[in-house]
Amino acid sequence: MPQINDYMIDSSILQGKKAAFFTLGCKLNFAETNSVAQQLAKYGVEKAVKDEVADICVINTCSVTEMADHKCRQAIHKLVKQHPGAFVVVTGCYAQLKPQEIIDTAGVDMVVGAEEKASLIEHIMEGITNKQLSDSDSSLFNDSVGQKVLHSSLKDIKSFAPSCSRGDRTRYFLKVQDGCNYYCTYCTIPIARGRSRNGSIASMVEQAQQVAAEGGKEIVITGVNIGDFGRTTGETFFDLVKELDRVEGIERYRISSIEPNLLTDEIIEFCAQSRAFMPHFHIPLQSGCDEVLKLMHRHYDTALSRSKIEKIKSIMPDAFIGVDVIVGTRGETPEYFQKAYDFIDSLDISQLHVFSYSERPGTKALEIPYVVTPDVKHERSQMLLRLSEQKTHDFYQKFIGAERSVLLEHASPRKPFMNGFTDNYIRVQVPNQPSLDNQIIKMRLGGFNEDGDALIVHN
Repeated sequence: MPQINDYMIDSSILQGKKAAFFTLGCKLNFAETNSVAQQLAKYGVEKAVKDEVADICVINTCSVTEMADHKCRQAIHKLVKQHPGAFVVVTGCYAQLKPQEIIDTAGVDMVVGAEEKASLIEHIMEGITNKQLSDSDSSLFNDSVGQKVLHSSLKDIKSFAPSCSRGDRTRYFLKVQDGCNYYCTYCTIPIARGRSRNGSIASMVEQAQQVAAEGGKEIVITGVNIGDFGRTTGETFFDLVKELDRVEGIERYRISSIEPNLLTDEIIEFCAQSRAFMPHFHIPLQSGCDEVLKLMHRHYDTALSRSKIEKIKSIMPDAFIGVDVIVGTRGETPEYFQKAYDFIDSLDISQLHVFSYSERPGTKALEIPYVVTPDVKHERSQMLLRLSEQKTHDFYQKFIGAERSVLLEHASPRKPFMNGFTDNYIRVQVPNQPSLDNQIIKMRLGGFNEDGDALIVHN
């Protein structure tokens, strides 16, 4: 157990405390935050309800864009104001990249970097004990007590913090991998999260079995670069997929995002005939122009991306395929953007996740001379978003009148509808019946809802 001077830290210090959580960024961050909440609950910490002042605030940050940094700063100020006197700990990518900037913020007690995240609960216990003892007898401690930065350099980020959690959702999120060895010119993730690493397949299977024991039916496989799974353990992502498919009780798996060069034909073929892997893929394309992909230092070209999408559709014609696209990167001339747009338009995909390029300090992209103005970025983003809406609408429309299996998700009893997703990721709205929570039911899909973003089912 941690120790401060002659004082042993007692975990009972957490008993009866209330905690508030705030998460920004990716699904991986949300999974990690939910795991922290579950761990704290084992020590008697309850989630603070609305308008309740918490004793502990955990803020899990993102730093993928400058706007993300700005939102992190806003969130920190907001929680410090809402929960006066709380022990405030900030972790995540922004905490790893700019720890001093955060610790200088009034009200922040602790900044926890990527390597130390695995021991976050112990750090919180130590920090609260430290704070309470210093309040009662400041002569016991030196001047550095109070605010504390727990932060490692990039080369020291080696630990893998497991995470498998549901939070307030029906689906579970299983973290299988962390970090990235791809140094794309626009990205700070390798600096924020370290190099690629993972837990063992055996540990992942064990966590999936626990989800099944809790009644969970669907798991989303998450990570930073999940196709790179196995660097730590000498295994492969394909090995992981095959073993997870054997876990009894789990009826659905979704692969959250996998690089085109790591999405092998054997993975696609296995998913097509597997028991539980859904016809749903998310592929980070980033640009539909080879010249821009080279500037980004991506590990594939447009021909490879097209071949993977065509392979999926050839054996899973009903598959939902989403892709990530970044607009306005340095070097994206009007000609290059038009080339990218035309390529994306030609793909048989279902949805685009569109991001505007943001300058990140220390990245190689800053050396590329051609700069896209904010107005042009916005215009290009809107063009791609309109294209995405049309592709999603066309994909949904093909299945009106079809029967598909739908997993219904928990909804507030006050809401008239509950949402669900088909096996191929079509969003469905159903009249709210709490008895249908977490049930997989074959349903005939009706027409679009008023917002045009889901199909209505009258059961």
